[in-house]
Amino acid sequence: MDMRTIGKACSNAEMEAMGRAAIARLPEQFREHLGDVVFRVDDLPDEETLKAVELSHPYELTGIYEGIPLGEKSIDAPHQMPDRIRLFRLPILAEWAERGDETLEHMVMHVVVHEIGHHFGLSDADMHALEDQVG
Repeated sequence: MDMRTIGKACSNAEMEAMGRAAIARLPEQFREHLGDVVFRVDDLPDEETLKAVELSHPYELTGIYEGIPLGEKSIDAPHQMPDRIRLFRLPILAEWAERGDETLEHMVMHVVVHEIGHHFGLSDADMHALEDQVG
């Protein structure tokens, strides 16, 4: 029996590149309005983030949008930190391995589109439609 050779898990930088590739495939009207949104990949969410979204286990969160959705922003609001989208590499890898029905790139694209959808204040149906356009 042949042993299956499994490579290393992707790095944060490789997952970030997958996420940026998904962003590059967004329709132009979305890309041009991402503005100064910071995009990054961390291994796991920190305790503060988990508490903010009322989760107890770090593997329950694959990504998060932190900021004020575009439709709710106001010039009268005090200066805020830039909006950001964070992906969490280890939970994404775990969910991808568990599901086993799609490529890692597709899984990352799904999480990225979902978080970008929060930035734009999209409904779940609109997020799925956008994912179909990007996918």
